[in-house]
Amino acid sequence: MGIDVVVVGAGAAGMMAAGTAGELGCNVTLIERNEKPGRKLMITGKGRCNVSNNCKTVRELIDSVPRNGKFLYAAFYGFMPSDLVEFIESRGVTLKVERGNRIFPVSDKAADIVDCFARYSSRFSHTVHGRVKELSVVNGKLNGVRLEGGEFIRADKVIIATGGISYPATGSDGDGYKLASQAGHTVVEPCPSLVPLEVHEGFCSDLMGLSLRNCSIKVLDTKKKNKAVFTDFGEMLFTHFGVSGPMILSASAHMREMESGRYKIVIDLKPVLSPEQLDSRILRDFSENTNKNFINALDALLPKKLVPVIVKLSGIPLNIKVNQITREQRAGLVHLLKNLTVTVTGFRPIDEAIVTSGGVSVKEINPSTMESKLLSGLYFAGEVIDVDAYTGGFNLQTAFSTGRLAGKSVSEVEK
Repeated sequence: MGIDVVVVGAGAAGMMAAGTAGELGCNVTLIERNEKPGRKLMITGKGRCNVSNNCKTVRELIDSVPRNGKFLYAAFYGFMPSDLVEFIESRGVTLKVERGNRIFPVSDKAADIVDCFARYSSRFSHTVHGRVKELSVVNGKLNGVRLEGGEFIRADKVIIATGGISYPATGSDGDGYKLASQAGHTVVEPCPSLVPLEVHEGFCSDLMGLSLRNCSIKVLDTKKKNKAVFTDFGEMLFTHFGVSGPMILSASAHMREMESGRYKIVIDLKPVLSPEQLDSRILRDFSENTNKNFINALDALLPKKLVPVIVKLSGIPLNIKVNQITREQRAGLVHLLKNLTVTVTGFRPIDEAIVTSGGVSVKEINPSTMESKLLSGLYFAGEVIDVDAYTGGFNLQTAFSTGRLAGKSVSEVEK
């Protein structure tokens, strides 16, 4: 007779764990509060589902998980991006690799990924719609779960894969933390990660909707003598409240001790040009527009929406003829273009975050099995654990890898 397993949560980690355990012979009950599985998975990657990142080594993956990445060594080693690609494509969904090694379905439809894992989990498990109220522990031994309506479901082993508290409308509202606490686990205070940032400077609202490509950023920690805690090259977006976009989301993962004014983001609008090269470029543009006013001479250098902001910040009169601009004024302009700085005042609300930072302490989970060190038979997978990664498919890979490991681990009969 197989082992009775309950998996709580039918997201990426939960569906993988349920399917894996069932395929290996366990009697699996998958408990999901939503009517359909994979609700958060459906909206990832703007509805396209960035399932993973085409990393070739475990080290690359770990380096992309700034919070407790080493804890995931066994999980990644046992189920790499190449394994995930083979798993998905063998079930009829073709994948592609895009810029930044991000892996998407060729169809650009997250629904195809959700359907793939829903079919897998439903083939090897039975789904119950409900919400787990508490773990059932008798004489110090886990023996099942009790639902809100009072129904008891017996289980030898339980996998908690409920996600964090980001996107609560999808069902991720912290239930897993409550269950972990019942078992005596420490829950590191959840906070947003991969989240847009609010800034002090008002010019960001003037630039709302402007997307910058091929720029670079450097995040400075003013409490550590302006130490650079993150650098990146790529895309960002200005919003009514501040800044967002891929680079900004990744940068937010490095702002662990958020305080208003502590972090500054220095934006290099022309990172491929040295200050000297940029000065030469500006001189060339000015020579071609020698009788134009300064405000009308930057169109070839900057996006139209950015021009009035840069002119104002430069301190150079907007109606001065470009042939009257001094060398010192031009040097100031060069410095501004390579050091456009905004001051971070805080994260956007956690319900706007892609993932949750914080969760069940990794010190209390066996990294080789995902089993609790405090309560035998209890396992964890996915975002409920205190790990979070950069944007680019790394968080979903973490969910699939830990779900796979937990599913395999519960199927092993103890000797």
